[in-house]
Amino acid sequence: MQRFNYVAKDAAGNEQRGVVEAQNMAEAQLVLRQNNLTAKSLVAEGGGKKKKGALNIQLKMPKFLQSKRVKPKDLTVLTRQLATLVESGLPLLRGLRILTKQSVVPGLRTVLQGMSEAVEGGATFSDALAQHPRVFDNLYVNMTRAGEAAGSLEVSLSRLAEFLEKAQKIKSKVKAAMTYPIVVLVVALGLTGFMMVTVIPKFEKLFKDMMGDNAKMPAVTQFVINLAHNFMDYSIPLAIAVAVIVVACRLINKTKWGNMFFDRIKLKLPGFGQLIRKSSIGRTTRTLGTLMQSGVPVLQALDIVRDTAGNAVIAKAYQDIHDAVKEGDNMTPSMEASGQFPPMVVSMVDVGEETGALPDMLNRIANTYDGEVDDAVSAMTSVIEPLMIVLLAVIVGTIVIAMFSPLTQIIGGMSAT
Repeated sequence: MQRFNYVAKDAAGNEQRGVVEAQNMAEAQLVLRQNNLTAKSLVAEGGGKKKKGALNIQLKMPKFLQSKRVKPKDLTVLTRQLATLVESGLPLLRGLRILTKQSVVPGLRTVLQGMSEAVEGGATFSDALAQHPRVFDNLYVNMTRAGEAAGSLEVSLSRLAEFLEKAQKIKSKVKAAMTYPIVVLVVALGLTGFMMVTVIPKFEKLFKDMMGDNAKMPAVTQFVINLAHNFMDYSIPLAIAVAVIVVACRLINKTKWGNMFFDRIKLKLPGFGQLIRKSSIGRTTRTLGTLMQSGVPVLQALDIVRDTAGNAVIAKAYQDIHDAVKEGDNMTPSMEASGQFPPMVVSMVDVGEETGALPDMLNRIANTYDGEVDDAVSAMTSVIEPLMIVLLAVIVGTIVIAMFSPLTQIIGGMSAT
């Protein structure tokens, strides 16, 4: 028998440390799960030296073998394929080997190969997933672990696949909706910079040669020429200043208070604030509902949801809910007291807690808010697109008028003579 030092969380979310005796690492992990403990680290003792166990195996791998990040789209496809194979009755190990052979994504193929070897060596599927934290987050690992404990891994994988597909769908819609305005803005800024640096100075020289150095330019022409001079004189210092501000904001955002400050501002932005709030609430309620449906303990599920909120203010609200539930209260009072959740969400959660159908109610909230986010993005895009076109037309039109006004003046003077 070997002795293993462990650090784990119990069902209430409290951290526990201790020693467990088992034949091997896989058996030690099984003992912890049987005692409703979720291992964070597991270290084997032997010969006076500590050896890192399966949960930390990625720390021993050479850099070229460590799992790289996998695109969400590839992970979604993988989850759906694996869920389909397991639902059809195919053994998990064989399913992993099939997916390894057919994978065309190098990083994903390496991850699948490592998982196959871990499962073949006696590790559970969830423990094999935990060896690749850059690919499979806590949500993924804990849902599969709950499915294994309940003997319904195929159900957990199907729910995971559905969850990832819906999240990817919303993300793709937002990304597609914002692509056009961003492209137009970049083109407008690039075109403006190009004309300020190359075109306008040549026209200015031409005007001075034809009209004389002391000739009075039209107001719009003089304005554009002055703007071009300022752009060429101050563009580098301005770029440096902007870069310094961006870096400073990023550094401040990495601090706890800075992150909270900026995220609070984001939620108060006109138009965008409500979109960010609805997106976060939709994502977190779906995550919480999916975890609870899969049998993950509510406190552990709230921990995961807090980490996936995407906004420090919303995350703090979920931490307060976690603390209240830990003390034996319902979610509703703490959710209402936070002021971050609309009355409709609070009311639906209250009904879900009273009827015992909270996971289903959370998924309904998520569906509602996903639809609202989709509508809000479409409405915002329909407003932003024409504004970007008008902006581009104003910039180009102003420069064209500024450059041709003196030419009209010159031609008029020549005709008069």
